[in-house]
Amino acid sequence: MTEDKEKSSGEGHRVSTHEEGVNLPADPDAHRTDEEKAEIDRKLVRRLDFMLIPWLCLLYLLAFLDRTNIGNAKIAGVQSDLKLSDGQYSASLSIFFVSYAVFEPITNIMLKKFRPSIFIPIIMVFWGASMVGMGFCYNWSGLMAARWFLGLAEAGLFPGVNYYLSCWYKRSEFGIRAAIFFSAAALSGSFGGLLAAAIEKMHGVGNRPGWAWIFILEGLLTVIIGFVSFWMVHDFPDEAKFLSEDDRARVVRRLKLDRQASAEHETFQMTYLYQSLRDWKMWLGMVIYMGCDMPLYAFSLFLPAIIKGLGWNTSTVRSQLMSVPPYAAAAVFTVAIGYVADRTRQRGLCNIFVSVIGVAGFAMLLASNSPAVQYVGVFLGALGIYPCISNTVTWMANNVEGVYKRGVVLGFVIGWGNLSGIISSNIYANHKTGHAIVMGFLAVFLFGGSILMTVLLRAENGKRLRGERDHLVEGLDEKQIDKLGDMRPDFYYTT
Repeated sequence: MTEDKEKSSGEGHRVSTHEEGVNLPADPDAHRTDEEKAEIDRKLVRRLDFMLIPWLCLLYLLAFLDRTNIGNAKIAGVQSDLKLSDGQYSASLSIFFVSYAVFEPITNIMLKKFRPSIFIPIIMVFWGASMVGMGFCYNWSGLMAARWFLGLAEAGLFPGVNYYLSCWYKRSEFGIRAAIFFSAAALSGSFGGLLAAAIEKMHGVGNRPGWAWIFILEGLLTVIIGFVSFWMVHDFPDEAKFLSEDDRARVVRRLKLDRQASAEHETFQMTYLYQSLRDWKMWLGMVIYMGCDMPLYAFSLFLPAIIKGLGWNTSTVRSQLMSVPPYAAAAVFTVAIGYVADRTRQRGLCNIFVSVIGVAGFAMLLASNSPAVQYVGVFLGALGIYPCISNTVTWMANNVEGVYKRGVVLGFVIGWGNLSGIISSNIYANHKTGHAIVMGFLAVFLFGGSILMTVLLRAENGKRLRGERDHLVEGLDEKQIDKLGDMRPDFYYTT
């Protein structure tokens, strides 16, 4: 135990120099030199990146586009055309988050049971159809029903893909991939503004208003991509068809040597749910994620209206286009923070630093009436929100071990964060009030929660280094120790 402790790093996992007790598939590269093995490993990771990341980014770009394009539709006239009061419009935003959050915790279990290549394409077709339905709404009731089913169908994508990617990559590799995946949300903001500005010009075609065509065309695109996804989304490593037998063995070996249970088969038991509910990290993670997720949705849903309210002009198209640069900057910064966090293993400090930028941005929106200063505040607000989403999800995934336990924890964390989207839908009746509430969430829950999590994890790592948790494995064999997951004394948390 002492030797392992001396060779452990702050990566949130055990670093072992031996393979004792690990049930590994045969090494297809046993006859190769270390240099040759390293080169094969680099090529394998590049292939995984090429086969997995681009298509998943496209799926999330469409998902975020479909859930937030109602903000673009609002300034295109959906509220006035459907004769919605401010309260009814806010309710149509909120109901999405109710179904989204309620069904999110169970979706990772369904993903594991029904396979990604089946589960993800089905929910895509379902939510695309819901989006098309929004284009044929004639009253508030129809819009509410369509938004409910949109939330239900989209619930499985974001937690599912993050869980899925965590089952393919080492912990030290996951952060940058999660950041690239989530940067699609920021790109969807840029893409959404440009697309909405173009589609809106179809006003009157087929006797449908421009906002309806935003929903119809974007929904049809999602349905088409959903059907293609039956061939483009791959299953978990031990069943992925695009890998040869040797490559499949290599992927499973590298995961098992990284002490990841995601390389093992598990049957779901209620014990995994109880373990998750007893884990304090899950509850504090829910608080932290709420601190960035509520601001994310507030920003995404109301940015076009916020920019239009700056007073520079009254052009709807220009307001759509001016929302593009902040999103583009946020996408780049999200990937940069993911890279830094992977290299430094300091995910808590990254959250703390980035949240300060967000607080500064919303303080500028609150304190100044100058359109130029407020537009700079919009940029800082985007930079202070987006990187923390992927960084927080990666932080939680790094620090929870066990196939189903990790899935359950991520489902609860992300589900609770999305439930706070109900708040974001109802705070911007007045821009100053909305900015103040968003700034409060960033300062208290994201900034404060990240400090508390960092302090507690470092304290726990210290106890494990001093041997104060060694009694947990007394009398246990290697298999029983592995079942302890992140509770085993030689598992060191990412701080």
